[in-house]
Amino acid sequence: MGSSSFISIIIPTLNEAESIEAQLGELHALGEDDMEVVVVDGGSGDDTLALAAPLASHALSSAPGRALQMNVGAQASQGDILLFLHADTRLPHGALDEIRQALAGNREWGRFDIRLQGDHRMLKVIALAMNVRSRLSGIATGDQTLFMTRRAFEAVGGFPEQPLMEDIEISKRLKRLSRPACLHSRVVSSARRWEGHGLWSTIWLMWRLRYRYWRGADSRQLVKEYRHAR
Repeated sequence: MGSSSFISIIIPTLNEAESIEAQLGELHALGEDDMEVVVVDGGSGDDTLALAAPLASHALSSAPGRALQMNVGAQASQGDILLFLHADTRLPHGALDEIRQALAGNREWGRFDIRLQGDHRMLKVIALAMNVRSRLSGIATGDQTLFMTRRAFEAVGGFPEQPLMEDIEISKRLKRLSRPACLHSRVVSSARRWEGHGLWSTIWLMWRLRYRYWRGADSRQLVKEYRHAR
């Protein structure tokens, strides 16, 4: 895969009117010709889609559900590399070139290290734990900004359209194709989920849900508990 590989950045959104323009503006500032930005909105009750439309290559609507939205975006995209970016996450400088280099060898997919943006000093510890766990296990979270070749995405059938843990599941499937490229550059993600619902309660909730998913629990049941806890 050459260095000029075209990258499609796919952003699933839901009620992100406060931040979507800033995020898309930063992506435009990359000054890349070999990229496109595809926003897929899952039925926002605010102006997310209207604000995104002038700034995105494509601004689409779909039924809600992050996995479904990302699959819709991938189907509408042109790139031979797919980058799935959360609406509250920012890419590091030079990210697209790093992705191209990482996938130029025998890797089919990968992710970035993460830094959580917030005031609590434990956020650094949480981010470090996420990065180390991912490096050891070969499993990535969506917060770490997954990227992959289109052929890998198609080989595993895209994201499983389940309401929770779709990032864990696609990582497990992608690992059958190659180990992930674990980039040390950090994406910066908002800690609003952690701070808004309590740091320790969120840690406990996510570990409990991940453990139960690993033990075979149905993601449809887990998402009910996730929503109830939040």
